[in-house]
Amino acid sequence: MQATHFIRNTALRVAARPLTLATRQPAINFVSHRFESTIVQPAAKPWRSGWRILRRTAYVGTAAWFVYGGYNIYTARHPLAQAAFDPEKKTIVILGSGWASTAFLKDIDTVNYNVVCIRGSHFRCQHKDYAQSRAKSRRTFCFTLTFPIPSQVIVSPRNYFLFTPLLPSTTVGTVDFRSIIEPIRYITRHKSREVKVYEAECSDIDPVKKTIVINDNSEIKGSVAQQSLPYDYLIIGTGCQNATFGIKGVEEYACFLKEVWDAQKIRTRLMDCIETAAFAGQPEEEIERLLHMVVVGGGPTGVEYAAELHDFLKDDLVDWYPDIAGKVNITLVEALQTVLPVFSKQLIEYTETTFKEQNIKILTKTMVKEVRQKEILVKDADGSERTIPYGLLVWATGNTTRPFIRSLMEKLPESQTVRRGLAVDELLRLQGAEDIWALGDVTATKYAPTAQVASQQGKYLARMFNLMAIKDKLEAQVVAMSEGPEKDKQIRKINRLKDIKPFHYSHQGSLAYIGSEKAIADLPLFHGNISAGGVATYVFWRSAYLSNLFSIRNRTLVAMDWIKKNVFGRDISRE
Repeated sequence: MQATHFIRNTALRVAARPLTLATRQPAINFVSHRFESTIVQPAAKPWRSGWRILRRTAYVGTAAWFVYGGYNIYTARHPLAQAAFDPEKKTIVILGSGWASTAFLKDIDTVNYNVVCIRGSHFRCQHKDYAQSRAKSRRTFCFTLTFPIPSQVIVSPRNYFLFTPLLPSTTVGTVDFRSIIEPIRYITRHKSREVKVYEAECSDIDPVKKTIVINDNSEIKGSVAQQSLPYDYLIIGTGCQNATFGIKGVEEYACFLKEVWDAQKIRTRLMDCIETAAFAGQPEEEIERLLHMVVVGGGPTGVEYAAELHDFLKDDLVDWYPDIAGKVNITLVEALQTVLPVFSKQLIEYTETTFKEQNIKILTKTMVKEVRQKEILVKDADGSERTIPYGLLVWATGNTTRPFIRSLMEKLPESQTVRRGLAVDELLRLQGAEDIWALGDVTATKYAPTAQVASQQGKYLARMFNLMAIKDKLEAQVVAMSEGPEKDKQIRKINRLKDIKPFHYSHQGSLAYIGSEKAIADLPLFHGNISAGGVATYVFWRSAYLSNLFSIRNRTLVAMDWIKKNVFGRDISRE
């Protein structure tokens, strides 16, 4: 009761008190808050809501990308256990380590076959002075093979796959050569069945006895340096070697650009020419010769090397060799009427204009007649001959067959009548021999000898072999089945599998780098082509090559090399 009186008296005193601003403010705030709480708040603006969704999606996508990339890196670094050799399965022997052979090896299902891969059966060093230095720097393998043959064996003087489109970039240090090679064991250790990798060279093929002879060509020899291997199926994907066209002096004085050791040799000779030109008291005439870089061959390889050399000159040599950088000259020699004949006329003209702006001299309709130690003898379009002095000569012309391929062709004279390569049918089977297939540059087909063609042929052949294995399994099941609708169904499946479609090449376009962060592209679109060139095409060129690299390891290393080049510049030290 007393509490009730106290509350009522207090309320009366408060009511009798004059209303000042200080006493009204709490009440006003309370009433305003209650009033505002009953008002419906306006909806958020749509663009703010969309931005919030986009931002959250980007966060989730980035996190997922890192998780996916980390998983791929972990699985690539930690291969699982493999099945052992199965003597009941047929053995496939693969010759070569290029685009075709590696594509076949990657896609073939080793559950169904024992695969013997002769990696690097194509190697023959054409530079005797460089062979010894390379042999000391590379890892070699000595081996003894016993029978039965292991499930997969890879034999090669190079135990890696080379991403050749970026090889010109390694000659000047734009990309490190180790960034564009993928060790073969990174592929074979992830196959379901065991794969052995050996370094060796194939010297002979006997299509009658179905055997091949391999030799250990390393500097260090074991107790066994030669071995004969039998095969059930033979896949030849050895590629070609550089064509000299019988021109005197090419092998002795020119540098090829086909393998890693070629790029290393070019880089060493390039820096030798620059340092020798900078030597004290060097005559002006000799400086001019030493700094004249000549590239023979106007195809994509020759054009891209000339472009990379120009970038090296403009971006790096000008800063570190300011006294002689302005004296460097680049000349591109081509026997045909134009460079880059596989590209459209519009892009050819764009390339020639760009090279003219970069002071790269193009000599078309010019044939090399002889290569000497310090000069080349050429024949111009008018028939006159003259000499061109050089410091560095890079030979980036056509291809020719390897000696053991010519030996195989001589054993099959009635069917192998094409001199430029092995004749195959529409299923890539070697004509005149059983159970032998050939693919890539080693063949004489209607397709250009490019990495695209070889890679698609390797995938096609692997898919065909996988279907052949399924057909064999079904045929074995049909033999044990009794007559009835189920057996008829299996027979129809077998007949469908026997109907193998011939190989068809799907052209994905042509790309080439032409220097000064410009590139050209001929891309198919419906029934026509799109021709593009410039800086935007250069970005596309980089993106395409980065996505086509063999593994996430290669993509990461190449991307880091590009960033390193932009930040620190190219290395000018002589190896």
